[in-house]
Amino acid sequence: MKKAQNEKTLSKSEKSWILYDVANSAFIMIVTATIPIYFRSLAESAGMDPAVATSVWGGATSISILVLAVLSPLLGAIADYENMKKRIFSVFFALAIAGGILFTFAPGWISFLVFFILSRIGYSACNIFYDAMLIDVTSDERMDRISTYGYAFGYIGSCIPFVAGLLLILNCDALGLAMTSATRISFLITMAWWVLMSVPLYKNVHQKYSVPRQEHLISGTFSRLGRTFQKLSRDKHLLFFILGYFCYIDGVYTIISMATSYGGEVGIDSNAMVLALLLTQFVAFPCSILSGVLAKKFGSMRMIKIFIFMYIAICLFGYGLDTEAEFWILAVCVGICQGGIQALSRSYFGRLIPKEESSEYFGFFDVFGKFADFFGPLIISACAFFLNSSRYGVLSLIVLFIAGLILITLSEKQNAPR
Repeated sequence: MKKAQNEKTLSKSEKSWILYDVANSAFIMIVTATIPIYFRSLAESAGMDPAVATSVWGGATSISILVLAVLSPLLGAIADYENMKKRIFSVFFALAIAGGILFTFAPGWISFLVFFILSRIGYSACNIFYDAMLIDVTSDERMDRISTYGYAFGYIGSCIPFVAGLLLILNCDALGLAMTSATRISFLITMAWWVLMSVPLYKNVHQKYSVPRQEHLISGTFSRLGRTFQKLSRDKHLLFFILGYFCYIDGVYTIISMATSYGGEVGIDSNAMVLALLLTQFVAFPCSILSGVLAKKFGSMRMIKIFIFMYIAICLFGYGLDTEAEFWILAVCVGICQGGIQALSRSYFGRLIPKEESSEYFGFFDVFGKFADFFGPLIISACAFFLNSSRYGVLSLIVLFIAGLILITLSEKQNAPR
């Protein structure tokens, strides 16, 4: 009885790791919901066409992702040296917060995009080391559970600063604030929340696995990267999985990052979009935890496949979306599966890799994820620019999900553990 109870109890390091998901999810919440709307208002007030604004926003997202994708393997490899993981994390954490404060007070859409790109790079870089810390805080047997808890509590916890900022925006007239001022204060609330909720990670999460320091840091790191490339090419199970992940997570990230821009283009009211995306967070909370429970019973890979089929249906539904009610339905459907597919992909990968090289491998994992996040918005932006509509871009995401499904099925056939 005592053993069963201990299995259910989270350690201090596990709780602290989960809390960082609560911290940074607040940022990605405004990136998904209010920041695109705020940018659209800046761009359109400067005379930019709505479809062009969608294209520019997608391009900015792609730039931030592309920069980090190039750097991820090197940063991850350096972070695997003793006591380096949290140090490099801190550098990019500072960049993320500083960029967020600067874009809050940016006077125009160009300066806003520049500072947003810097902040987004910092956020994404932190996630490489944060994901790799999963190896340090828990065991293989608990990894699905802790990973899904991170996403689950991230979804629900991010609603606290978001709702505070949203109430400020919706009641700005009664408070004697301009809409722009209220929106900027909401951004600052998010940055303060991000800093505050990150404190437990700094105090209680420590690097457990590492590789020996080398005399020549840079040259030694590049040599390690070369050896890792060779190992990846020989490990067909891991290679097929990460290629499949590249494809299906492309669609997932694109739906997350471009939802409000696409909704605005098809005429959905801004307030309705924000509230619908808030509903997504509440739906995602129990569904993410449930995905961890189901993964223990049916296997992580089987659950990932189920989520891919759900996303194919979401793309078909999104292609024909043109009413507010349909946007609400779409928000619920996305909430059901987005946390589960991300969390189980992270924990499944974490069980396959050498623990002492977790940051390096998660750096490669992040490369595939970030290049995926680069191509998806680029597809949507290209369709918006050349076809004057993003609908065909949404429909084209189905190809990515199907390709991902085929590749992870090939990965399964390599006789690796579930």
